[in-house]
Amino acid sequence: MKQMFIIVRGVFTLFFIVLILSSCTQNEWPQFLGPDSNMVITAKDLPEEWNDSLNIRWAIDMDGESWSSPIVLGDKIFISSALLVKKAERPEKAEEPAAAAPPRAEGVNNNTPPPPPPADDKSYLEDVYRWQITCVDAQSGKELWKKISFEGNPRIKKHAGSTYACETPVSDGKYIYVYYGMVGVYCYDLDGNLIWEKDLGAYETVNGWGTGSSPVLHNGLLYVVVDNEESSFMVALETQTGNEKWRINRDENTNYGTPVIWKNTTGTELVVMGKTVRSYNPESGQLIWQLEAGGNYAIPSPVYNSEHIYLGNAGGPRETTTLFAVKAGASGDITPAEGQTTSEGVVWSNPETGISNPSPVLFNGLIYVVASRGGEVTCIDAANGELKYKEKISKVGAVWASPWIYNNKLYFMDEKGVSRVLKTGSEFEVLGENAIDDKFWASVIPTSNAYVFKGVEKLYCVAK
Repeated sequence: MKQMFIIVRGVFTLFFIVLILSSCTQNEWPQFLGPDSNMVITAKDLPEEWNDSLNIRWAIDMDGESWSSPIVLGDKIFISSALLVKKAERPEKAEEPAAAAPPRAEGVNNNTPPPPPPADDKSYLEDVYRWQITCVDAQSGKELWKKISFEGNPRIKKHAGSTYACETPVSDGKYIYVYYGMVGVYCYDLDGNLIWEKDLGAYETVNGWGTGSSPVLHNGLLYVVVDNEESSFMVALETQTGNEKWRINRDENTNYGTPVIWKNTTGTELVVMGKTVRSYNPESGQLIWQLEAGGNYAIPSPVYNSEHIYLGNAGGPRETTTLFAVKAGASGDITPAEGQTTSEGVVWSNPETGISNPSPVLFNGLIYVVASRGGEVTCIDAANGELKYKEKISKVGAVWASPWIYNNKLYFMDEKGVSRVLKTGSEFEVLGENAIDDKFWASVIPTSNAYVFKGVEKLYCVAK
């Protein structure tokens, strides 16, 4: 009898441990694109319909601006932002230069010098910003704490449509790591106490557009990609101290794609986007393979399973770019030869997928790609790269946030706050749409029973 009691007690203990662990897993979204970097949401009982007056549990004003996505740990939501404290006076616009001299006639000397280029406005260097991280209660929207990481002048220029807080924080469950591009890396505990900080320098970005690659974690190391127009590199910092374990130079210009930790059938790789995609040993920074991916900008993150990783760069309005499928175990330069679509490491490539700024999503053997503009949605067979469909939805605004999967449905939200709901599978079907009146660039995150959408004006909790 006593033995039976011990067995029963053990079974109940195991049951509660599993229940607790399951609850914790469902209530964590600790990095950009989720715990597995795939935007597949497994939380239960999320709403399938919402608008400004339907299923809004709470909405709070945003303090500062940011394109970063929030992260969730338990019942805490963490948000990074940059608040403009003081805007420096801008110089008055100079008078338009006189019209250029007409083209010189053949055989006629014309020594009139061309007009000087317009002076570069450096007044942004005198602006004052407050870079901060805020912790919010997921159930009530109440602010639990706010910590100022740095207050002072920007060190680089940003695009007028961007912000100084584009990188999503990341957490190992014990600490929060927040990287503000060209400002620094800051480590906090879950109560907001600063543990360490690290200045990685400041470098010019393409066209002064700013930064956007979020940090990732693996095995006690924090990886930060600092691609720019001057001196690109990637660094691995020890999570406990912020000390550098390794640093490698990168032959790249400004990039925005967030790297992924790819655990596959042959090992673990750190895959980093760029004009040349590179896979590194996460422990040492040693190069494993590289692939010339082309494209205009390295913005979307890869998606993967244990056997293949699927990746490509964003194209432009008149340029299509290629989506590649790379097999586990690849090594060396795996770029397909000119005119070829495969190589020793590339099992297929498809130049017709329309991959652009939003990251693709992989679900049940199919890859879904949502175009940045034009409302185009493409479905590809992950096994062979075959196009299943390419369809266009009317009246879709620009899409910057990544699509997501929930309850066997595909969702994506345009910047105007309209979310389209599509059937998953090889047949195209729009099931519905939901709308919130705000501007959205950040990707959605789930809590245990709600969505969190971060707009420009407010942070919204959407729940039944």
